[in-house]
Amino acid sequence: MAWPTSERGMRLMAWTMIATLVVAFVVVRGCIAYAHRRGMLDQPGQRRSHTVPTARGGGLGLVVAWVLAMLLVLPGSLPWPLLAALLAGTLGVAAIGWLDDHGDLPVRPRLLVQLAACAVFAAAVCSHGLAWWWWPLLVLAGTWSINLHNFIDGIDGLLAQQCIFVGVGIACIAAGIGSPVLLAASGAFSMAALGFWWFNRSPARIFMGDVGSGAVGFIIFALTTLVWLVDAPALWAALLLSSSVATDATLTLLSRMRGGRRWYSAHREHLYQWLVRRGHGHARVGGYYLAWNLCVVAPLAAAAMAWPGLAPLCCVLGYGLAAVAWVGGKRAILRSVAHG
Repeated sequence: MAWPTSERGMRLMAWTMIATLVVAFVVVRGCIAYAHRRGMLDQPGQRRSHTVPTARGGGLGLVVAWVLAMLLVLPGSLPWPLLAALLAGTLGVAAIGWLDDHGDLPVRPRLLVQLAACAVFAAAVCSHGLAWWWWPLLVLAGTWSINLHNFIDGIDGLLAQQCIFVGVGIACIAAGIGSPVLLAASGAFSMAALGFWWFNRSPARIFMGDVGSGAVGFIIFALTTLVWLVDAPALWAALLLSSSVATDATLTLLSRMRGGRRWYSAHREHLYQWLVRRGHGHARVGGYYLAWNLCVVAPLAAAAMAWPGLAPLCCVLGYGLAAVAWVGGKRAILRSVAHG
């Protein structure tokens, strides 16, 4: 997966980053007006963390900006089956999410589209280097990534901030393994997320909606898989980038399943939601997750890249620390609730 590294190519990459940011900003601004005109507003409620009616569907701007950027820089650099599967999967997941944002859809059609998107992309990846026995695991991993990022999109700015972090992180990994294609794709992803974050930061003017949260989950899965395809040891560092949100979503899901509750129904039991409920505020909670990413995740990912032999240990350590923080945080919050 090569991409021109000449001065002209680098200028094209820089202008692509700027254009992606601008397109995302403009489209999200239009989504706010559209959502108010169509009544696409999330109302406050017992299972929600916001207090005023807020527009949804702003993730469309992120998706549109990133897809346009990929159509500009990837043709001729990424094998066409991979490019087609990447863009078709992104657009398919975004489309079913857009329909869900207009009116609640049943779980089954959403899940079928997600599985199909991940199945097609996984097949394209396996046909370009990975063993085919990885295919079912990739399908499951991609579907879980789509849903866990949907679960994490529950307070102002958190998921957009996570997308920026992962995009920058994979761009750094791409630079380290010498993949300008991945550098361009992940850099554009972070710029698109930044354009959306401006309107989603606390107090949010618009939420990402299923059109965005599902699509970014697929994009992060796809970019992480492409890192694996280019340089297998670098996968550990790429996996680390999502450790904080993946741990929160996974342990919350397991906790709800263990308690006999419907895991797919709306709730406020994620660690970040408990923190908001205890009065920490959306911006402050986002700051906690950002500090964790910068102080724990980023150094471990850098160590994994610097010492490939220790990369699996760094990844396990990162997820282990995130699990310890999740358990400790939930216990502390529940104790404070019990004591009034």
